[in-house]
Formats: sequence, structure tokens, C-alpha cells
Amino acid sequence: MSNFKEDLMRVKAFVFDVDGVLSLERIPMHPSGEPMRTANIKDGFALQLAVKLGYPVAIISGGNTEAVRKRYEGLGLKDVFLGVSDKWPCFEKWAEQAGIKADEVMYMGDDLPDYPVMKRVGIPVCPADAVEEIKSLCKYISDRKGGDGAVRDVMEQVLRAHGKWALDYIW
Repeated sequence: MSNFKEDLMRVKAFVFDVDGVLSLERIPMHPSGEPMRTANIKDGFALQLAVKLGYPVAIISGGNTEAVRKRYEGLGLKDVFLGVSDKWPCFEKWAEQAGIKADEVMYMGDDLPDYPVMKRVGIPVCPADAVEEIKSLCKYISDRKGGDGAVRDVMEQVLRAHGKWALDYIW
């Protein structure tokens, strides 16, 4: 098994689930029936920074709301795939189009729909509150819960390892 700090150097792209990763596990329901997700501002900063630095960043989610699309496209993500029930074919197509190998991708998921992708990518990671089947696949489990900075945690580690974190790179 490889060392996680060494794995960070292999990361060339990021892919994230939404519910339970970028938003809290509990989702309030709007009276219209649409789920109302939360978004962590610090996760958002890390996402937009990685995009500005040229990293391919994608969202693959089973959920499908316009608010999620607007949030992540507003941060500069061009690849926001919503309403995806089988994530592996979507991931494969995205990786091929981006010219990225699966072993160069850090994927963060938290539940069973993420399993097929996470067992095939190079650097599977998850939030602290992921289900046990997902935790068993991961090279790193954040000490942060989904929607509470887990995305920022892993992205900051990668960008620091690459010498591109905000304080090391921008200012």
C-alpha cells in the first residue's frame, strides 16, 4: 500500500459527490419538494482555487437540482454532472475527455453509489461520516464531516503538496 502523502503528488484532478460530501448529510426539504442543500464556503474557496490553477474538477451526483448546478458552475467548474445513477460510465467518459487516468484522480464520496468509482480511482477519500463500505476503500478519511470542510481538507493537502496552496502560491 502506498503512503497517502506520496499519493498527493499523483493527483492531477478532483471529482466530488454532492450530498454528504459537499453538503450536509441531512437535507431540509423545500415546500415544493425540492431538497435544499447547504454549501461550505471554505470548500468553495478550495474548489475555485483548484480550477483557477488548471486542475480538472468535476461533480458527479445522483441529485439533480438547478441550485447545485448554479453553485458549482459559479465557482468555475465546467463539469457538473447531475442526475447520474451509475457514476462509473460518467466518470470514465469525463476522464477520457479530460485526458486523465483514473489513478491520477482524487475522488471523494460518502455512500454506496460512489463505490464503483472509488474502487477504481487512484486516490479514494471520504468524509468522517461516510458509510463503512466507503471508508474501507479509502486511502484517507478526513476528520471533517461532509459539508463541514472535508473537501477543503483534502484539496488543501493536495495543493500544499504541489506547492500551490493560496499562501504558498498566490500571495
